[in-house]
Amino acid sequence: MARTVQAPPDQVFAVLADGWTYSDWVVGTVHIRDVEPQWPAPGSKLHHKAGPWPLSLHDSSTVLACSPGHSLRLNAGLWPLGAAEVDIRLTPVGDGATRVEIEEDFTEGPLLWVRNKLNDLLLHRRNVETLRRLADIAERQR
Repeated sequence: MARTVQAPPDQVFAVLADGWTYSDWVVGTVHIRDVEPQWPAPGSKLHHKAGPWPLSLHDSSTVLACSPGHSLRLNAGLWPLGAAEVDIRLTPVGDGATRVEIEEDFTEGPLLWVRNKLNDLLLHRRNVETLRRLADIAERQR
């Protein structure tokens, strides 16, 4: 899944580097409970709540790798449903724009075993909206 954002890579990465904004652009995340001061350094975490009350789940996402201005790879937790690896890559295009690519794949838990076309479609739609929201935030900061 990819989208061109009308902002330079450093500006898009600034949104990724602000863990407190995740509930603004990550579909399904409703509240950020805490962000470790080292975020987005590898090994650092942000603690979030996902889903509607009273069914909301508390979990955390951990940075697996980070290259400021270029990429961010996360292990996104949503237990008891599982976890996913999310890879976000930024590539400069044209004059001041960025191609943002996101790949997400379940790595643990029950969602790993119920992979089907319906789940793939829902994940695709979720990431389309996630990229739209990320673009809105990054482009407003121009």
